[in-house]
Amino acid sequence: MYRTSTCGELRLSDAGKEVTLAGWVQRSRKMGGMTFIDLRDRYGITQLVFNEADDATLCGDANKLGREYCIQVNGIVSERQSKNDKIPTGDIEIIVKGLNVLSPSLTPPFTIEDNTDGGDDLRMKYRYLDLRREAVRKNLELRHRMTILIRNFLDSQKFMEVETPILIGSTPEGARDFVVPSRMNPGQFYALPQSPQTLKQLLMVAGFDRYFQIAKCFRDEDLRADRQPEFTQIDCEMSFVDQDDVINLFEEMARHLFREIRGVELPKLEQMTWHEAMKRFGSDKPDLRFGMEFVELMDDLKGTGSFSVFDEATYIGGIVVPGCADYSRKQLNELTDFVKRPQVGAHGLVFIKYNTDGTVKSSIDKFYTAEQLQKVKETTGAKDGDLVLILSGNNANKTRVQLCSLRLEMADRLGLRDKNVFKCLWIVDFPLFEWSDEEQRLMATHHPFTMPNPDDIPLLDEHPEQVRAKAYDFVCNGIEVGGGSLRIHDTQLQEKMFEVLGFTPERAEAQFGFLMNAFKYGAPPHAGLAFGLDRFVSILAGLDSIRDCIAFPKNNSGRDVMLDAPSMIDQKQLDELEIKLDLKL
Repeated sequence: MYRTSTCGELRLSDAGKEVTLAGWVQRSRKMGGMTFIDLRDRYGITQLVFNEADDATLCGDANKLGREYCIQVNGIVSERQSKNDKIPTGDIEIIVKGLNVLSPSLTPPFTIEDNTDGGDDLRMKYRYLDLRREAVRKNLELRHRMTILIRNFLDSQKFMEVETPILIGSTPEGARDFVVPSRMNPGQFYALPQSPQTLKQLLMVAGFDRYFQIAKCFRDEDLRADRQPEFTQIDCEMSFVDQDDVINLFEEMARHLFREIRGVELPKLEQMTWHEAMKRFGSDKPDLRFGMEFVELMDDLKGTGSFSVFDEATYIGGIVVPGCADYSRKQLNELTDFVKRPQVGAHGLVFIKYNTDGTVKSSIDKFYTAEQLQKVKETTGAKDGDLVLILSGNNANKTRVQLCSLRLEMADRLGLRDKNVFKCLWIVDFPLFEWSDEEQRLMATHHPFTMPNPDDIPLLDEHPEQVRAKAYDFVCNGIEVGGGSLRIHDTQLQEKMFEVLGFTPERAEAQFGFLMNAFKYGAPPHAGLAFGLDRFVSILAGLDSIRDCIAFPKNNSGRDVMLDAPSMIDQKQLDELEIKLDLKL
């Protein structure tokens, strides 16, 4: 055996035992005639001791070891004189009797420490070294534990894990597909699944009434902190259920995960409609860890002064920032610049300071009387010492989204988004459709198979934009962690849905004919939900980016800098695929 123990398991009760350890050299220290080496493996760190007085040759060999050498040692477990209470093995050390270098190492390009000196790009290039760091390894250990808990929970609820294909047909409705050429079918392409949506619905038609899969999904989208081109879903589908059945079961699963992973007891979760979330927070994934709810100020500010910007607006809304009336002109200018950024898109920012001495200072002083500004104070519930920030615009929802960005910015500045506090809720009653400026048509808010609210089906012909969906999102700390819906299982209603979305019957048949045909064979009522595993892990681990809980992630350009992918392929491969490149450089 290469080892009889790991580097994290030996304790004082093991003193006197002869053991063999194997691992990597974390660091080396020389003190007089002694050499001390910290040996690391996945399980922890154990101190090794080499004594020149006992074996000068062995000690000399130890002095030649560099960082990240992979070695094997055998020796005796001994009580440590100078104990280290920062590590579980800090009461013991190994008096080394034999050393075997299993593999030498070049000097690593960054330190293998929690507080490493390596930047993101460098660590991603040498990700196999980055994964040796305890902080990164713990994230993957937590991910592993979560998947085990999820599988066991769903198994206990009679769910069956079924794998679905990775090579499927392209359905360009929603995000862009990654496509894969077929050598055996020249000129034709597979697509990588954006989700197993239609396949899990077919499993319901097949009678597998409770399905799940830890599924790889692929979307050719621009990247950000919580998005990767390939990601993992906890994908689930159930037959003979309504919305409450799905919400109750998966709320219990979430409660189980929070309890087991973080020791947190989630209360019964609030259900908030999409319209209420947009009105109160300007987001369909509101962060409830702090207040600063929106206050509409149309009655107070439109047409009551001489400020044309407000007089021409269709929405005026504000937030109360507690205790920030002392913000300087520089700080307020920074906030104005923030809302004017292209990512936010506002034209400007209005502030009102309700000072602790009872005075009022505002950027709209000359347009409104003191009494009118006092009325705003009453409407917003502001107190002396508070700052009110106001945005306005001609599109209410667009302005609310801008105000949401400002709300989150203020929460970050004030340290109100504690990663150890968890506020979860369900968002329900989404619009079934949303307008796409790019496509100049209505698009499915979730996907084309989402069930309309039965009360709204008569509106599909004349007012489809008013139709609500039987859909639901699980939101935690301002992050959409999961979402799902009741599915259409009636062929005629599905055909109507495609018609509203602008599909010709021929296009609907070409892309989804297999599903439509399946529905003709006794399709059961069914519904589903998918959690983003990467996002869920990152929340419970307290991470800022999902990249830190993925073993080999892509960078913000969608590149794997370690494998140098994507890359050009040989002309021979292109010839076999009968593909000719005509790049527009």
